[in-house]
Amino acid sequence: MRPDLDRAKLFTRRAVVVGAAQLAAFGALVVRLWQLQVRDGARYAELARDNRVAIRFLAPPRGRIFDRRGRPLAVNVPTYRVRLVRERAPDLDTTLARLARILPLPPRRLAEVRRQALARRPFVPVTIRDDLSWEELARIAVHLPELPGLLLESALLRDYPHGPVLAHILGYVGPVAKEDLRRDPDPLLRLPEFRIGKTGLERTYDRRLRGRAGRVEVEVNAVGREIRAISRDEGEAGEDLEISLDLELQRFCFDRLARERAAAAVVLDAVTGAVLASASIPGYDPRPFTNGIDARTWRQLVGNPLHPLVDKCIQGQYPPGSTFKMVTAIAALEAGLVSPGYEVFCPGYLDLGNTRFHCWKRGGHGRIALVQALAQSCDVYFYDLARRVGIDALAATARRFGIGERFGVDLPGERSGLMPTRAWKRRRFGRPWQKGETLIAGIGQGFVLATPLQLAVMTARLCNGGRAVRPWFVRDRFPEAADPTGRSWPSLELPRAGLEAVLRGMYETVNGRLGTARASRLDLPGIAMAGKTGTSQVRRITRKERLTGAYREEKPWEERDHALFVCYAPFEAPRYVVAVVVEHGGSGARTAAPIARDIMRRTLEIDPAETGVLTAALARGKDRG
Repeated sequence: MRPDLDRAKLFTRRAVVVGAAQLAAFGALVVRLWQLQVRDGARYAELARDNRVAIRFLAPPRGRIFDRRGRPLAVNVPTYRVRLVRERAPDLDTTLARLARILPLPPRRLAEVRRQALARRPFVPVTIRDDLSWEELARIAVHLPELPGLLLESALLRDYPHGPVLAHILGYVGPVAKEDLRRDPDPLLRLPEFRIGKTGLERTYDRRLRGRAGRVEVEVNAVGREIRAISRDEGEAGEDLEISLDLELQRFCFDRLARERAAAAVVLDAVTGAVLASASIPGYDPRPFTNGIDARTWRQLVGNPLHPLVDKCIQGQYPPGSTFKMVTAIAALEAGLVSPGYEVFCPGYLDLGNTRFHCWKRGGHGRIALVQALAQSCDVYFYDLARRVGIDALAATARRFGIGERFGVDLPGERSGLMPTRAWKRRRFGRPWQKGETLIAGIGQGFVLATPLQLAVMTARLCNGGRAVRPWFVRDRFPEAADPTGRSWPSLELPRAGLEAVLRGMYETVNGRLGTARASRLDLPGIAMAGKTGTSQVRRITRKERLTGAYREEKPWEERDHALFVCYAPFEAPRYVVAVVVEHGGSGARTAAPIARDIMRRTLEIDPAETGVLTAALARGKDRG
């Protein structure tokens, strides 16, 4: 009897423990259900909604770019694209092979499309081409029944209607790269068809141009297939941009320079700092870059010895030659070392120690003062001034005129040029500065380097009364640019009498009887142009070559001197500045000056700043008649 009672008690205890455990488990289940259904019900409902609702971002239209008169420079044009949906193509390879017979597609591109289609979910479209012409679209549409899996869609494509004329300024857009994704969290960059600014103004103002992404909420099933659209927000189109360039003047500059192998020209408003034209030869067509340029074309561009991808206006660095002599003169005048009437005797050379520094004119210029030294470009005169000033003081003055300095212009890749000092040479070469190097620097040779944009700014700061204008393409780049009078730019506090003498020397260079650019004087009635020629050596002339005159003989193109010319007009009321550099052009007077004269004439005729200067000059001529 006793064993049976013990077993009954043991069973009862076990039953109680199991029942209690079951009750606790059931209670926990009830509590958990309460948490899920009551307390956290709203949160889990939202999570469930997120699992069935997907967000698709929409690329907004990119902002357009216009010139100062509202003429379109970069626009969005309707285009058509062909895409592939793998699940709708029973035989992927057959569909692609048939398409290749209708639409020219390189084998590499077909292989890439196939790889992408197999890597993605079968219902996700893969873009084959998104720049179809109307004729290509029609051919595909006719054969569409034979091409299962293909879709034809419309889209917007960035277009540059003026091609190479504005390529270096506008730049181009291109597919988003991995480094772009790491640098920028904008969801727009995740869109396969989105294009980002890669160079030029497209890159500098990419944020303003790209706009705000649109959003589409779509219901999806368990595998991610879209079922229906729930809501749609179109986003905001990018901001339109108006820049300082004048399209007509830009095209004229480009066409005029195109007669040379490699050249650059900048037209600047000396009062406001607006860049009115900036042309670099040779150019390139930016349109193929929009969808990613092929490797062969890229190698051709990069390997071209004339460097078509380089904007020579802001990245080309050249010895300024005699166009630098105005800076040397201002440095000596400011220091009080000489007066405008100071004279030097030029026998055709200047001896320093046991080294002879030659003037370009073998027989010399005789006794000469500042105005005629500039007009006739006497090297000996400026050797003497540079020796008196010293390299460090000369460099300080040059930097105030923009030589060796970056301006912070809107375009990426701006180069600083070079204005050497004693400390710079010690750091760079570990050797002391030599006195002879100061003489060479005084005529814009040796280590001195400047960009065409720097030469234009230097000339503007001279002719506008010493205002430190800075160049810009978009007006809000600098607060001073909003002042049409130019008085907001800081003053360089230049000596008035010395500045007038320098400007008179530039006037005599073009209009004087002995001026080096007298053959390129402006032929507009009532308007005079002032300027300065420059010819800079690209290699050292040996003593033997100088004695025999062999350095004057015809040389291979790459060994010829660079030709430079800077000018401004009208002389009486300066407004426009032109700087021209022709690589290996030989002579500034023969090559660069006629180009600059033609550009200046066209600038005055177009009058992009709307000064009315040409109309007023013609009216004065009629009154005198």
